[in-house]
Formats: sequence, structure tokens, C-alpha cells
Amino acid sequence: MAGSHKVSSRHRAGSGAAAAGRQRKRGKAKTGIAVAVSLLVLLTAGTGWTYIQLDGNIETFRADGISDDRPPASGNGSNVLVIGTDARTNGNSGLGGGDKTDIGRSDTAFLLHAYADQKHAVAVSIPRDTLVDLPPCELPDGSWTRPQASTMFNAAYSVGQSAQGNPACTQNTVEKLTGLRVDHTVVVDFKGFAKMTEAVGGVQVCLPQDIYQKDLNPNRATRGTQIFAKGPQTVSGQTALDYVRIRHGIGDSSDMGRIKRQQAFVASLLKKIKSDGMSPTSLLPLANAATESLTVDPGLGSAQKLISFAMSMRDIDLHNTKFVTLPWRYQGARVAIVHPDAEALWAALKADRPLDGQDAGNHHDEQAGNSSSSPSAAESVSGRGISVAVYNATTVTGLAARAAEAVKQHGFTVTSTGTAMVRRQSKTVIEYGPGQKDQAEKVMQVLAGAEASAAATPGIKIILGKSYAAYPAAPASVEASTVPSALAGGARSADDDPCSNLSYG
Repeated sequence: MAGSHKVSSRHRAGSGAAAAGRQRKRGKAKTGIAVAVSLLVLLTAGTGWTYIQLDGNIETFRADGISDDRPPASGNGSNVLVIGTDARTNGNSGLGGGDKTDIGRSDTAFLLHAYADQKHAVAVSIPRDTLVDLPPCELPDGSWTRPQASTMFNAAYSVGQSAQGNPACTQNTVEKLTGLRVDHTVVVDFKGFAKMTEAVGGVQVCLPQDIYQKDLNPNRATRGTQIFAKGPQTVSGQTALDYVRIRHGIGDSSDMGRIKRQQAFVASLLKKIKSDGMSPTSLLPLANAATESLTVDPGLGSAQKLISFAMSMRDIDLHNTKFVTLPWRYQGARVAIVHPDAEALWAALKADRPLDGQDAGNHHDEQAGNSSSSPSAAESVSGRGISVAVYNATTVTGLAARAAEAVKQHGFTVTSTGTAMVRRQSKTVIEYGPGQKDQAEKVMQVLAGAEASAAATPGIKIILGKSYAAYPAAPASVEASTVPSALAGGARSADDDPCSNLSYG
């Protein structure tokens, strides 16, 4: 593959005695079994899409496209970005249809956070139509693009229009979006997905209704033949791919419903792998299937690195592997991120706190004790009963959400966040209506450097300027690290019944 690297796991055979040859074969067999077992560990830990080549090569994408401007590395768990592409190149058009020269986009993507306690994991799906800001990304000629505002998330993978896609650009975009450092990135295409489902002997799914060919391809003139029957069933290969790709004629016919179906499928796949046990007989076909189809970042570009990473997650339980979707709302035909709910989710993962808000490791107790020993001047401020609206008057992305989270920690009610009409304001201003000066002064104690300004209309508006952008974001508190109850309560566990919660279709 052009623009990629091969890390060979084969050892060239030299001349020698027959006994030496037999010894090499025994060593190779032992290595193969060890690698296969490690692959299962990784799959049952919740990543599911990482690959090593037992008797061939590990495919990696180029690292020079990964940005130098990255979130800092953290000891609070690890983050793995999984990208499923809809590319039709390299023989994928036979499975997905379409133009065989289409390089595709990131048809599905999720960020898996494996907690530092090595017992919990959360996979956050990022809708492909989500409007995000694309950071600079490297082009095939070595130059870098300019930032692009309000662009669909799946466009990042297509930057440069190269045959192998641009997973580094997608990784850069996710890091900018979340503020989390992506430790590893894995890409899987149609072929890889189909082969892995065949290797495990199929995956159980559940349908709320009969599904026909027209549901998969709405351009058909007739309904066509039945693809799926209502109820539970086992799918593999092309049929499994059809299941996770189908969108029209099922549920609300949206990509959001399809995301939930994909989450249920990955959960069922992990459950199937774990239920099959750890025998080489069941593991080797899966490992070989993964070998042929996945691409990984250079950090996983050797069996030794991959095994070490896999072993670090061997104790994660299926019940503690959760699936959620980035908080979202429709914005016309696209998907917009819901603030500050999304920031609360990223803050929770950054703090290594599970969705239910409970501790995921003893280090949280230590953090709680340390935080009380050095209180800030603003900690005594109570905003209970005070409502505010927050507006970003700068070009700094996410500033309104950050300020909203800061005031919410002190009990203020945030009625809305948005972008101001003028985005070149230097100072942060707290506008207040008649009789609300005292309330505005409380807001000023939380937002350092703000100034108060009287207005004729009732209400308090926080209009953020560059002065606020210059202040570093405050570390997430325990309250800020707790995700909205609706998001946490709606999470799917990897051990859930595939026929439960069929509202997604």
C-alpha cells in the first residue's frame, strides 16, 4: 500500500541443519499461539478491531501526519480510536457496492477509553455527520491544510484524497474535539469486518421486523427479496455487513439509529468471542482474518507492542464495557454537538471516571483529598437561583461550553450557550438587568477578569472575550466529571441481550 509501512514478523530462514529448522518451526508455533491468545485478550477487553499478523505483516499508517499540537499524555487510562471506512478500493466494492475507485470516508468511528483500573471501558460513537472543526492535516505532498470550521466529521478521513485515506487527520480531529490524547488508532474496512464475523462463526443480532432488499438500497423499484427475518438470528460475512449498514426502512431511518445498531453488534461480537473460550482452534481463524484487513498506528506496529497493550486490558469485564453516543442534536440535515453535555463526557473520561460517577480506581480518593487542601477563592461562591446565558465573542472553539461548565460547578443555571454576533471582543463582560447587579458580581467572582455592564432588559448574559480565553481551563471537578444522567442511563453494556432496546431497529 502506498504511504504505509510493513513491519515483517517473518524471520528469514538461513542454511543450517534439519534440527535447527525444526527448532525454528517449534518456536514459530509457540509465538503464533501466544499472539493468538493476546489478540483474544484485546478483543474481549473491548477494542475489538486491533490486529496482528501471525504469519505475515502488520500494516501501519504513516505517523508524520499526526499533529505536534496534541493534548498531553495522561496516566488516566488509555484511548483507542476505531475507524470503520466505507472505502470501495482494494476489493471492497464487491461487498459494499458503488464505485470501486471511491476512497471512502469514516463511515463509523468510536473512541474507546480503557480505564486505569483495567476493569472498565467506554466506547463513545461519533456520528459521521457531526459538524466539527477540522485542524490542519497533512496532504500527500507533505503540505498541511488550513483549519476548516463546521465541517462533517467523516470528511477528515478523506483529506488529501489518497487511496489509503487519512487516519492521522481523523485522529487529529478527535483529539481537538475531545481534548483527550489518542494513544492508538485502528482502521477496518468492509472486507476486514466481513472476514472477522465469519471467523467467529457469526454474531447474534435481533430485528424488530422483516427487512427486504429495498430497505438496504432505497433506489430499488421493488421491495426485493427478504434479507432478514424478524427476531434473533446469527449473521456473518456479507449478511453481517448488510446488518450494520442498513438504515432505510428500519427504526427512524437515520444514521443515529444505525449507530445504536452498530453498538449492539460490536457488543454481541465481543460476547461471542469471549464465550468461545481461549483455545487456539477458535482464536487462530480470527487472528488470520484480522491480519489481512486492519491498519494500525505505528505504536501498535509490532507484535511485542500489541501484546503488551493487550495484556494491560485483560481483566475488563463485558458488563463494564459501555457504549454511548456523543451528545447530539439535529441541525438541519447535519448533527450538532450538545454543549455542555459533551464537555462533561470528555471531562469524565479525562478524569478516568465511569459514566455512573463512581470511582474507577483508588487514585480518585487521593485526588479528592488533595483538592480540598488548596481551595480557590471562587469555591465559596454560590450561584443557586441565578440563571445566566453564555455567549462566545471570540473565535476560540468551545469557550462558551468551558465557561458554562465553570459557572455550573457553583450552582448557576445555564439557560443557553451560543456564539455572539461580534466575535472580536477582548474583555469578558457580564451584562445584567435592573436589580441584578449583586448576581452579576457573583458571576464575576467565578470568571476572573470579567467586567460588569448594566443593561435595560432583564437577565444576565456572559459575553466572553479573549481575556477569558487566555485563562487555562480549570481541572474537572467530581461534579463536572459526571455525565448527564440520560446519557449514563442509556448506555449499552457488552453483555446486554441483543433483543433488548430494539427501538433503534
